[in-house]
Formats: sequence, structure tokens, C-alpha cells
Amino acid sequence: MGELLGFLKYQRKEAGYRDVQDRLKDYREVMRRLEPEELRKQAARCMDCGTPFCHALGCPLGNLVPEFNDTVYRGLWHEAYDRLELTSNFPEITGRVCPALCESSCTLSINDAPVTIKAIELAIIETAFAKGWVVPQPSPSESGRSVAVVGSGPAGLSAAQQLRRMGHRVTVYEKDQKPGGILRYGIPEFKLEKWIIDRRISLFQQEGIEFETNVVVGEDISARYLKRKHDAVLLALGCREPRPIPVAGSQSDGVHYALDYLTKATGHLHGEIGDRELISARDKTVLVLGGGDTGADCVGTANRQGARKVYQFEILPKPEEWTEPSNPQWPYYPRIQRTSSSHDEGCERRWKIKTKKLYGMGVKVEKGIFCELSWNQDSAGRWQQQEVPGTDFTLDIDMVLIAAGFVHVEQSKLLKDFDIKLNKYGNIAAESDFSTSAESVFAAGDAVSGASLVVKAMDQGRRAADKINEYLRRGLP
Repeated sequence: MGELLGFLKYQRKEAGYRDVQDRLKDYREVMRRLEPEELRKQAARCMDCGTPFCHALGCPLGNLVPEFNDTVYRGLWHEAYDRLELTSNFPEITGRVCPALCESSCTLSINDAPVTIKAIELAIIETAFAKGWVVPQPSPSESGRSVAVVGSGPAGLSAAQQLRRMGHRVTVYEKDQKPGGILRYGIPEFKLEKWIIDRRISLFQQEGIEFETNVVVGEDISARYLKRKHDAVLLALGCREPRPIPVAGSQSDGVHYALDYLTKATGHLHGEIGDRELISARDKTVLVLGGGDTGADCVGTANRQGARKVYQFEILPKPEEWTEPSNPQWPYYPRIQRTSSSHDEGCERRWKIKTKKLYGMGVKVEKGIFCELSWNQDSAGRWQQQEVPGTDFTLDIDMVLIAAGFVHVEQSKLLKDFDIKLNKYGNIAAESDFSTSAESVFAAGDAVSGASLVVKAMDQGRRAADKINEYLRRGLP
């Protein structure tokens, strides 16, 4: 695949990001793009490794990475798109927000920098859109069966498109104003501009998928109505119950969950909510609790809103710092320290910090008391935290954003009305065929697995669609 010995001839090159001072003035995408000729060189680095770990182990969707790399190297962009479209419903989104598990598994990563697979994937799909190759693909025949998809995040959307192309009528129900779920409201504009979602939703509609927005299933319409109207139901509700922090003062004014903050920031940017509903960091000292991607998204959003100062505290130890181009845990996604574009825009980060108390003179948060931690394993190998004596400190803060992750699916009236059984983690219990305890009701994505990656939710949505299709086709000629 690629050019013979191209991995020795060419070095990995990344496009990087727009200048910090420039991008902080707007919410436009921060990533730059490589030119086509440079992308061809990057694709040439794909080696004929025999076992393509990028495809077989890295990518949950099973993208045909060596094949589309080879076609890009040979300048056959339409063929590259044909291969990419076989496995991915919206590569223009994963090409922007996926952490590129495929690159971690690239054989070159054993002792060198991996192929720029993510950049090549994005270039393929954007070239396809620019050339007019991405067109609706309505089913040539109709099954006469109907499916309700509840939730329009990555699992719901990928399942909806697959089911529609299989000939089933599909209606997607979404509680928010516009479809997209976590893609629209949980990922900031500077990482994923929303016209990209709208462009794909338009294609879904042209293929015959119907969207019902501002509809809370279980309240606006009943579970019973949904089952009576449709032959099958797919619950793709996501995992949105935030993990609380057991800290005095966490209910104070000025303390918000990260997803609420990000959702309102996006809604305000697109005119869906007014100034009074916006949670703004302007002229405030902001503390983000949680060191993951959602926390980083809060950092980037707060800086764009004009925060005076941004801190990010993580309770866990600082991951290993790794500056080599190779993967220290090949072929798996490495546990190393990561610095996002948001961190580069201004943020003081600290690890092994415990929040002991949040308080103020009134009901609004004004200060926090913190301390440093040590982490040690007990006799059973379990990690235990201990406060380090003499390390208490106080910080003046105006806003706290809790980005401590999510615990399980929102256990709504809908699940109770369907009498859906939950697993030990509080998520929907689903069998290997994605069926639930309710007849003709299936579930996929984070609502089943817990909070995970967009690409993994897409994979579950596609596989659930196959099983629902088998269920609906029983007894049909």
C-alpha cells in the first residue's frame, strides 16, 4: 500500500492549528488542512504491513484504511471515497473529532510516527462533497416496516441511515431543537462547525428519513404510542447523567455541569437561546474540574467567552509525558498526557488535586478549598487516595464547571413506561443483538455502553441496524 519504502522517504507532517490569537476571536474551526500534494505524500507512508492493525484493531468501524491510503497516493480520490463510504456514515465528523485510534494502531507507530490517517479521511470526504460525489442513496425498494429511533446522536443517526437504506421507514425523535445530539450540543463549534451536521442531515432527509425535533418521548408522546405507530424502536439516548462531585457547596450558584454549559454556549451562538439563559464566563475566573476532553472543551469555550483566568484541576495523577513520535503502548491507544488546542489558548492545569469545599458569602460560589493528593496501591492492588498534609490552598473563583464524566443513561419516564431493565451500571441492559427487555425495543450507543467515543457509538448504531433489519424481515417474502 502506498509508495514502496515511502515510510522511509517521507516524514509525518501535520497541518496544525490556526494562530491562537486569531482563533480566540471566533468560533470557527481551529484545525488547518494539508494541501492535496502533501496528503499524497502522507498516504505514501502507508506500508504494506501484511496485518493492517489500523483496520482490524484500531478503527471500531473497520474503515478500509490501507485501501483508501493507496488510492489517495495514486490520485484516485473517487475510489478512495467509495471505500470510505462503505464503512462510515459521516466521516466528515469522525475526521474532525475522532481521537484516531487507527493511528495508535498503525504499524509504523511501533518505532516511528504513524500515517496521518485522520487527515486523509477528512480530505477524502471533503473532496467528495466538493466534487458532488456525496449524493442521497434512497432504497430501491420499500419493506413496508417502520422504525422509531429515539435520539439523534452518532448511534441514532448511523442506525437511521442504515435502516433507511435497507428499505424501512425511519423517524428520528429528538428532544432538542435540532438533530445531532451530542454532536451538535456537546462538541463546541470550534471543533465541529454545525453546518457540517446540517449538510449531512439534509442528505438523510433526501433519503427519506423523517426528523421530529422538540419531542420528549415519554412526555410529549407516550411509549405506548411509539410502539403502536412503529414496528421497532431503537433507543439511542446517549449517556447524559453527569457524575456529581461529593463536595460541600457543589450546589452553589455559579457551579454548573459541563454539558449544560456547552449546550447553552452552542444554543446561544446559533440564536436558540437568549443572553439571559447563557452561562457566560466573561470576565470570570473559571475552574474546570475534570481533565478529559469535555473539560478541555470547557476551557476553549470559556476563553472565547472572555474569561479572566481558567484553571483545570484533575483528581487523578498526571499521565506519562511522551514526546517521541511512536506509541509506547502499541497497538493500543496510549495513556499519555495530551495537550489539546484549547489548553494552548490559555489554561493552568494541575493534577492530583482534591476539591474539599466550594463556598461564598451568599449562595454564589466565590472560593474553593483544595489540597494535593497522593495515590498508592493497597495490598489488593487497588488505588487509594490520601491527602498530602500541609498542602491545603484556597482559590478565588467565580465559576466552576464540573466535567467529571457521566454515570449512566438518564433514567427517564420513557424507560419506565417501556419497563426497560438496566444493567449494574445503570445503563440499558441489551443483548448481543441489541434487543432489550421490551419486545421490539432495541438499544445502542452510550445508553448501553456508557459514555464513550463518537466512532464507537457509530459502530453500535450500524450493528444494531443490522439486527433490527433481521427482526423486521422475519416473515417477509
